[in-house]
Amino acid sequence: MKFNSVFDIIGPVMIGPSSSHTAGAARIGKAARNLFGEEPKWARIHLYESFAKTYKGHGTDFALVGGLLGFETDDPRMSKALDIAKSKNIEIDLIEDNAKADHPNTARLIIGNDTKEIELMGISIGGGKVEITELNGFELRLSGNHPAILIMHNDRFGAIASVTKILAKYEINIGHMEVNRKDVGKEALMVIEVDQNVEDHILKELENADHIIQLSKIVS
Repeated sequence: MKFNSVFDIIGPVMIGPSSSHTAGAARIGKAARNLFGEEPKWARIHLYESFAKTYKGHGTDFALVGGLLGFETDDPRMSKALDIAKSKNIEIDLIEDNAKADHPNTARLIIGNDTKEIELMGISIGGGKVEITELNGFELRLSGNHPAILIMHNDRFGAIASVTKILAKYEINIGHMEVNRKDVGKEALMVIEVDQNVEDHILKELENADHIIQLSKIVS
């Protein structure tokens, strides 16, 4: 595993007890909330491998829910996240899933409200770092460490160019970009990590670009 600094090894400032099982889990939950765009009314959380075996002792349960509530890893309310969610009438279903996973610290979150839902797979890779590996059936690799724009679009000529042209106009540098599609001519997902948070007026312009269906963002 590659670390960028000593702080990646020590782990982030956080409510314990574990950087991988607690801080990482909180960041997976926070990423799901950001991609959903608001606080969900319900969540079905599948826990795999080590997460499934040790989530209560390591606080993975309250950390994932704390992330869904928008808490940062060092928020003093983190350990009370399950109670806070209950007080808000947010339905939380934690499922110990026996299915095999590629990484021991894996969670699948299906969250929603009365009108929409999303499904996300995340792994905690250590030191509080995470990767989002799947969104609504699309495979991706999203670190969550940088601002990102996720754009659902029709798989048509010119869709990618229309987006990158807008980002270039506002001098927004792309650090990483990938495109995934389920089939030719169907829906596709564009994942763009950028060097700075993208302002709302630029996001609005991106939403109106050619062949764009839906847009979500992750802020740093």
